[in-house]
Amino acid sequence: MHTLLHNLSDLWRVVLAALIFGAGLPTVFAVGIRFRSQVDDGATGATRTAALAASLLCFAVVMIAVVAGVLFIARGFLASRLGIHLLGA
Repeated sequence: MHTLLHNLSDLWRVVLAALIFGAGLPTVFAVGIRFRSQVDDGATGATRTAALAASLLCFAVVMIAVVAGVLFIARGFLASRLGIHLLGA
């Protein structure tokens, strides 16, 4: 019974990571595309500026997550071959 409770307590972390990276990043990217389409459709003034800023923010969040993920995966290689210690390697 102890093993089952321990596994269930760790399950929420896996589900949260799956929701963030599995569905969250594509959703943020889609929202960025939606804001960018408002800019391209001829929005003017403050609406155009706000839509452009929101789309750039969405794309920046996605790019930072992708770069962090690649660095996390490659951290062992970077540490052993190049001597660069990132993300706890």
